[in-house]
Amino acid sequence: MLKVAVVGVGGISGAHIPAWDEIKDVELVALCDIRQERLDKYPDKRHYNDFKEMLEKEEIDILDICLPTYLHADYAVEAMEKGINVICEKPISLKEEDVERVYSTAKKNNVKFMIAQVLRFWPEYEVLKEIFETQKYGKLLSGTMTRLGCYPRWSWDGWMMDEKRSGLTPFDLHIHDLDFMVYAFGAPKRIAHQFRSKLPDQDFISVTYDFGDFSINSEASWYATSYPFTAEFRFQFENAVVANENGKMMIYLRDDEKIDLSNTQEGDTGSINLPKSDAYANEIKYFLDCVVNDKEVEKVKDHELLSVLKILNSL
Repeated sequence: MLKVAVVGVGGISGAHIPAWDEIKDVELVALCDIRQERLDKYPDKRHYNDFKEMLEKEEIDILDICLPTYLHADYAVEAMEKGINVICEKPISLKEEDVERVYSTAKKNNVKFMIAQVLRFWPEYEVLKEIFETQKYGKLLSGTMTRLGCYPRWSWDGWMMDEKRSGLTPFDLHIHDLDFMVYAFGAPKRIAHQFRSKLPDQDFISVTYDFGDFSINSEASWYATSYPFTAEFRFQFENAVVANENGKMMIYLRDDEKIDLSNTQEGDTGSINLPKSDAYANEIKYFLDCVVNDKEVEKVKDHELLSVLKILNSL
């Protein structure tokens, strides 16, 4: 049975920890965080407040890093130097040079490494990518992606509001949609337009990417108000509009025909409706399969991550 540990028991760990607990032949043995109150929520795990101590005392096959952005690369390298496979929350780093440092460490120590870019495992986005690749509804003409929310005042030590530690909205929110673009459509040819509204208590960014035959506009925000979190997309193809909006995945065809891909019934996995799915669990299971069967981590490539960082650092 493979043994897993999680370092960083903040907000995103609430999606990772249950996913690990539900997988057979895997045991989540230890959690590490400097805040004991975060660990106390999981009395069935061994607790550590010191990362080095956990690495010394535990025999870990896989480390799941759910720490603040600025700690990702260093903690990943330290674990992989001890022969531990690592899955890490996005982004890999704020620094482009860390991509080579992390991946070369993985190669040197013959371990697996993956950045958990969750949209690559999200059913609605996977369907969009398939439609684009098969040209089922003709060529792609335009796209719009939005990822909107409110300022993350709840973050530990205010790290998310510190640009040097989080990179703010571009690296926390916009990165999701940009990473998916690079994954599904390739790197954009150029930035056609960009706008940023950044104040001490809010951050909004709008970028239009030119892919040659089509363009995609992406908006991301930390509003100063209690605006509800929203993540949607709308893509125009020659013969259809594919939209994931208002909690529904729809395809609008010519002649007023509509296809509803939304899954409104629990457990419905029919040929039309999308199955209910936990994308966080999907990414973890994918990485686990790569570790168990010694497969290359093909779904998230280092050169794609580097392309995303280069673009983000240019904004």
